[in-house]
Amino acid sequence: MKAIVTGHTKGLGAAIAAELTERGIPVLGLARGRAAGASALLTQIEVDLSDSAALAAFLAGDRLARWLRDEGATLLVNNAGVVAPVGPLQEQDPLATLRAVTLNVAAPLALAAAVVRASRGERRILHVSSGAGRNAYPGWSVYCATKAALDRHAEAVLQDGDALVRCCSLAPGVIDTGMQAEIRATPESHFPMKERFVQMKQKGALAAPEECARKLVDYLLAEGFGETPVDDLRNA
Repeated sequence: MKAIVTGHTKGLGAAIAAELTERGIPVLGLARGRAAGASALLTQIEVDLSDSAALAAFLAGDRLARWLRDEGATLLVNNAGVVAPVGPLQEQDPLATLRAVTLNVAAPLALAAAVVRASRGERRILHVSSGAGRNAYPGWSVYCATKAALDRHAEAVLQDGDALVRCCSLAPGVIDTGMQAEIRATPESHFPMKERFVQMKQKGALAAPEECARKLVDYLLAEGFGETPVDDLRNA
């Protein structure tokens, strides 16, 4: 068994990669940079998944296929994502929207297809989704739309009926990561719900990345993974 984790250098992605390697599962990390002091079981490839040309070049190459060669089971954790651009349409940079859609949607969907084509045996694909994919929030039109896309993708993959391909779009809850710091730093004029997240931080209501990663990996490796294509880790 091998795993692929996007955005493995920080936050939840780093915690997921660490949890997998601690369980003896080799991980291929895909991110713009490299994690220092990483496990010997972690192989890293630098690729900007928000850059459509860089993503296309990576997918056109053979590094993914070489990594997956002769593996009996493969895990793909599509963790990388951004919340920006935040604000009403007139405040959104169109190029930032393009980068967000590439990173949040195009990369996970393309990697899912690439992994299934390049591997054999059972494949488990986990999209890190969000409650924002299931509810609309002011200022988060791009983030909500991109996370909703992952939910629909997982549902459709289940309907494809391939017993060797399991997919779930999983909301992990609110985690104490850099993205949350970014949300708290957003002007209220761009994100009217900002105070809710400020209060959660002040009350200690944010989950630790390491604890979330442990539960997420347990979920990923569970026998029934993929039976529920859209799920919330807090309900598991």
